[in-house]
Amino acid sequence: MEGSESESVFDSLNLNPQLFCNEVLNNVDDVLDQAFDFFYQDTSAKLNIEGTQRSQDLRKGVDCVRQRVQSVLDKKLSAWENYVLRHCFALPQGFRMPNTDESSENGLDPDAPFDRDLDAQLDSLREKLTKVGKESEMLDQEIQALERKSSINAGCIIEAVKLYEQNSIHELFRELATTASELGMKMGKLKTNMIEETEQMKTKRIYSTETDLSAINPAKGLSNVKLADLEEFVTFMKIVPK
Repeated sequence: MEGSESESVFDSLNLNPQLFCNEVLNNVDDVLDQAFDFFYQDTSAKLNIEGTQRSQDLRKGVDCVRQRVQSVLDKKLSAWENYVLRHCFALPQGFRMPNTDESSENGLDPDAPFDRDLDAQLDSLREKLTKVGKESEMLDQEIQALERKSSINAGCIIEAVKLYEQNSIHELFRELATTASELGMKMGKLKTNMIEETEQMKTKRIYSTETDLSAINPAKGLSNVKLADLEEFVTFMKIVPK
């Protein structure tokens, strides 16, 4: 709606949007001034520097901080003022104040096109809100169901991990037992082979030509046999099974 038409509507309601914004901005400035004045006075009293050079330095520091805060706040409030004037106090096209003499009980003209459009918009909003509410309720139910399912799945995973760990331990013991059994069998077989080889070596040494008595010269008897060979022969004869 054009500015002149909007102003006439607001004037009929004894409302001035710009005056409202100015009052808000002035109130903000007053609060800001009071806050920094209180900060300066309270700090000066606690530091006990009133009437000194340090008090003047404190005032300069407080003023510097206030200017920085005021600069940022002015930008924010300027954007707020622009938004309020453009949106909050913007009247739709075709808006008009109801005629008191011809108005119905609700104070609105039922024949005005704006009223019908507004009712249609309100009905559409109600339907959308109802639909959104139902969808939100369904989503909440689905979320709760997913949470329950997630809890169940987490429990199943924990049980599966426990079973896997138990099976892994049993399998490990089984493999160790099998390995120990195979190792025992191999060691037994190796021991048997070593005994057999030892017996064979003993037999060969007993019946070797070095200790064969038939090779001894009968004329000389045992005089040509070394003492070490005789001792070795006696030792092997003692351990040979009869």
